[in-house]
Amino acid sequence: MCLLLGASGVGKTLLMKRLQKMISKDAEDPSDVPPTQPTVGTNLTDLTIHRTRVTVREVGGSMGPIWSSYYKDCRSVLFVVDASNPFQVSASCIQLLMVLSSPFLAAVSVLILFNKMDLAGSMSLVEIKSLFRMDDITSCAKQPISLLEVSAYDGTGLQEVLRWLQSSKNSRT
Repeated sequence: MCLLLGASGVGKTLLMKRLQKMISKDAEDPSDVPPTQPTVGTNLTDLTIHRTRVTVREVGGSMGPIWSSYYKDCRSVLFVVDASNPFQVSASCIQLLMVLSSPFLAAVSVLILFNKMDLAGSMSLVEIKSLFRMDDITSCAKQPISLLEVSAYDGTGLQEVLRWLQSSKNSRT
């Protein structure tokens, strides 16, 4: 099980829909952006990536206080941050630190996705890493942490997300 976490409105649902569309054999035009609505509760999705099945549980951002109830069966974490919203960065950083400090997640792989990089006002990776103090976080974390710049809207970086999900799953089996 891979958990997909992040604050409300960061693009988790669109990310999942785009990943599903990318691996679907009968996919329509990949440039079509599927409609989304805020996740209430959780969404469970199975992705089959080159014969590797990965189950992803998207947990709504408003459910942050109870995310920990989903940690027990987790093997990896996708943590999404809205790179276009500097006001949300500190809240996202606190959420990330709470995720990383859980004993249930001490040995899981974590991929932090800086989403919405396609928007004109988005912070650069250097700015976000500085605001998050990513060097400090990665040096203190017990988990292996990877970072990616993505756009769930235009598909930038999503192939790398699929590769990470597949390799994370294969390294656990």
